[in-house]
Amino acid sequence: MQNSEVVENTEKAWSELTTKVYDWVDSLVINLPNFILAVVVFILFVIFAKYSSKLVDRIFRKSSAQDSIRTVSVKVFKVAIILLGLFLSLGILNLNTVLTSILGAAGVVGLAVGFALQGTLHNTFAGVIISFIPKLQIGDWVETNDYSGFVVDINLRSVIIQTVDYNLVVIPNSKIVDTPFKNFSRTPRGRVILSCGVGYESDLPKVQEITENAIKAKFEQLPGESIQFFYTEFGSSSINYIIRFWTDVTNQADVYKAQHAAILAIKEAYNEQNINIPFPIRTLDFGKNKFRSETLDIRDARD
Repeated sequence: MQNSEVVENTEKAWSELTTKVYDWVDSLVINLPNFILAVVVFILFVIFAKYSSKLVDRIFRKSSAQDSIRTVSVKVFKVAIILLGLFLSLGILNLNTVLTSILGAAGVVGLAVGFALQGTLHNTFAGVIISFIPKLQIGDWVETNDYSGFVVDINLRSVIIQTVDYNLVVIPNSKIVDTPFKNFSRTPRGRVILSCGVGYESDLPKVQEITENAIKAKFEQLPGESIQFFYTEFGSSSINYIIRFWTDVTNQADVYKAQHAAILAIKEAYNEQNINIPFPIRTLDFGKNKFRSETLDIRDARD
């Protein structure tokens, strides 16, 4: 009896296994066209994403959009096309429940990754924000986070600045978004400020006139612009002033060049008019501690 039961159970299990295999084969044969169609659709979408993203990249290159916007937009466009092809392929295979599960799992995974990579995601979203800020573009001269230089790259993680000594400084995007930055290149002209001082014996109105004329001769002031001259203090050895004037300024080097030219022009004008720019003067008062001279009488002990 036991042998017959074993044989019967074995035949039953084999029958069920073969039935399952036949069902799987039948299902595969029936769904094979849909499977092939889904694979073909996905491959076509991948190919379309590849070449259409190149077309979008060319369009952005011909426009006035900055490189950071172009890079981000092309990547987002390419990923969106591929995801659309994936969803259509799953729909062809009637795997809507799988698609729902994938989206749910992606949400959970995304939440976990978001907590784990808060700093990185902050920089990424900040990079997207910076990419669409028209006041910060590649090639601009900026000052931010105690660094200054030309912006050479803007990506999803950082802004790269080339300083005057030709070193590259990588600043995380979150630092750029969260702190103020000064952009010299967004305005073609700027105001340059120069400080100086003249002797107390000087004719102050005459000094002001000579100084303003020297600057006017060197730097053209456009309509709406003017030279501003202000005496600021009675210094220890001079009466000090500042003069402010407009010129073409798009980076820090332009500021230094303008100050250099202004100093040369003012010094030349002062030399012609015998106007004194005094050295710092210090008076040392020793009071009661006068220097004394003493004569020492040195004799031999045998004397």
